[in-house]
Amino acid sequence: MKFVNLAISLFAATSVIFSGGIATAQTGMDGSYIGVGIAGGVTSGGQGNDGEVFGGNVQGRYAIPETPISARGALLFGGDAAAIMPMLTIDSPIADNTNIYFGAGYSWITDEGDNTPLGNRNAAVITVGAESEISDRLIVYGDAKWGIDAYENSSADAVSLQGGLGYRF
Repeated sequence: MKFVNLAISLFAATSVIFSGGIATAQTGMDGSYIGVGIAGGVTSGGQGNDGEVFGGNVQGRYAIPETPISARGALLFGGDAAAIMPMLTIDSPIADNTNIYFGAGYSWITDEGDNTPLGNRNAAVITVGAESEISDRLIVYGDAKWGIDAYENSSADAVSLQGGLGYRF
């Protein structure tokens, strides 16, 4: 129930924020990309060896044409396992060649119980981030991912921060 209430609240707030972005007629960033960078878990599940994990990320965006929606994927690695996340986001232009995005997905842990930057068990994920074109094909991105109830033997949530560079195609 906690997740449903949060999701409804975030959807309502996002709708208001993004409708303002559309009204400003910014062009935002279009296209799809694949990128690599760093990832850092900033939470702990409170159990012995499930502390913060520093690692890397591989992230991608497929911009669905003529919509503000993107299909995204992320792989966060570090610790003893990796978190694989398919996600859908709503993208909103905030400046020329720059978007913010908000979305949700699911995190599958390759070896549940082993640590990743986003916890140690499969969990629903909410993400918020920004991306910007810094040259013709080079993208810089950063986001936060919130894994809900993402630790074994704990009801703790996990938060991970990512950043990196991508190649737009």
